[in-house]
Amino acid sequence: MSISRIQELAESFTTIDLTEMDQVQLMSRVDTKFTFSQKKLIEILPVLAKDYRILSVDGVLLSEYESLYYDDAQLNSYVEHHRKRLSRFKVRFRKYINSEIAFLEVKHKVKGRTNKKRIPVDEIPLKLSKEQEEFINKIGVTGGKLQPSLWNSFKRITLVSNAMNERLTLDMDLTFKWNDEEVTEENIIIAELKQGKAMRNSPFYQLMKTHQIRPLRVSKYCIGIIMMYGKTNVKYNRFKKKLLKLNKINKHAA
Repeated sequence: MSISRIQELAESFTTIDLTEMDQVQLMSRVDTKFTFSQKKLIEILPVLAKDYRILSVDGVLLSEYESLYYDDAQLNSYVEHHRKRLSRFKVRFRKYINSEIAFLEVKHKVKGRTNKKRIPVDEIPLKLSKEQEEFINKIGVTGGKLQPSLWNSFKRITLVSNAMNERLTLDMDLTFKWNDEEVTEENIIIAELKQGKAMRNSPFYQLMKTHQIRPLRVSKYCIGIIMMYGKTNVKYNRFKKKLLKLNKINKHAA
């Protein structure tokens, strides 16, 4: 029911297409994340319509994404995030279901900035090709041999500011899969404000402040690893507060 209501509210936005989106790709950026419930999203979406346009892909406003993350056997990418290493990488394949395009993407988080590089692929593979390994190594990813580690899918609304160099993504229906296990977080929204530089006068940032929602750095990959691999198999003590926050959102949404 909530998703259908979100769809209705999304239709009130002025649209922007993929060609126009090229002007705000922000492959090097500062990210600020917030987490809240679907109920809260339904409350704030009408307010956002005056300051943001919505990405429409062939008329689709809630785009579907599928990702396959790659990590080494020791889950070094997860471990480095848990250790709060200032320079760390995430490697994933991402398929944009509605536009039927896919990329191999490498995200480099360094001193608070996110730099993303990617190359197109035909489909999401279960093994890296030689060319893909060379692309990853050239960027500077180190560690053991990379292999598939986690499937993730979700629906996303992408908003583009009318006045500022920023994008806002709103991810929902987060699903994590590994082996025969699958978990869906239906009530959680992960919002990510993507800017060339941090600007607190952003309409969305100010709206979050009004609703007393503080920034919360939540990694879909790290949350998925904890859920799929189990709390007894990976260290997660530094993520406990974030997990408690997610549980609190779910509890209040029930």
